[in-house]
Amino acid sequence: MDTDKIQKSEIFPSLFLGHGSPMNAIEENEFVEGLRIVSKTFPEPKAILVISAHWLTDGTFVTAMEHPPTIHDFGGFPKALFEVQYPAPGNPSLAKEIQSLVKSQSVQLDYDWGLDHGTWSVLKHMYPKANVPIVQLSMDYKLSPEKHFEVAKELSPLREQGVLIVASGNIVHNLRMVAWDRLSEVYGFDWALSVNQKVKDWILSGDTQSLFSIRNKGKEFEWAIPTTEHYLPLLYTIGTQFPSDKISFFNDKPVAGALTMTSVRLDSNLQLNEKEDLK
Repeated sequence: MDTDKIQKSEIFPSLFLGHGSPMNAIEENEFVEGLRIVSKTFPEPKAILVISAHWLTDGTFVTAMEHPPTIHDFGGFPKALFEVQYPAPGNPSLAKEIQSLVKSQSVQLDYDWGLDHGTWSVLKHMYPKANVPIVQLSMDYKLSPEKHFEVAKELSPLREQGVLIVASGNIVHNLRMVAWDRLSEVYGFDWALSVNQKVKDWILSGDTQSLFSIRNKGKEFEWAIPTTEHYLPLLYTIGTQFPSDKISFFNDKPVAGALTMTSVRLDSNLQLNEKEDLK
């Protein structure tokens, strides 16, 4: 990568984005507006690395093609959603750099995947021109939370090279318990709100052991996080934290009872008052 113009003191943010329904890609609401606002608070990155809830693999892979395709990895949605294209370029040199940075796992170059909706449904609002190169890193479903966190720590130097790291998922994500008649409402079941708050508290206190061990935290966590694919990307954000980072939350609301859109920002350049969140 050409990093000559990136100063060592310029540490890019690391973001966890609650992506919610794929329909957010084509709808207007407070959450997509929140993404637009956040993207305007720091310089345009030279490239973006995305860890999406929707790319689980046996082993760890990184997209390495020049032109990653837009993947419509869902069903039952309107035709307009399937027509969305996000033709951002890839970045093969960044893919190879990631391959060399990660020592704890073997990272293979991938030429078949592309950009799934966990990536383009959020980035199309942040960078609508699709002009910033993007690579996706898969999550090995065999790894423990601690191992995912270790991979993330190895990726953190990219933040000093003009790369924006984006993890895309949801803290609380239980589609079987969603109140479908309240899909557009800011509304959360008590257990969803409780789990979301506990996770936020652990992030703020640096309690990574609790973040790793959600499977022994009781019934609320079983309901809120029945499977881990939407939760694990959060560990990739937390794992890239620098000591100088400020932690803030945005889009911090529930929808349809059993989903939370809570997004997390780590930023060494962000000026926050005590306990102030980015709105």
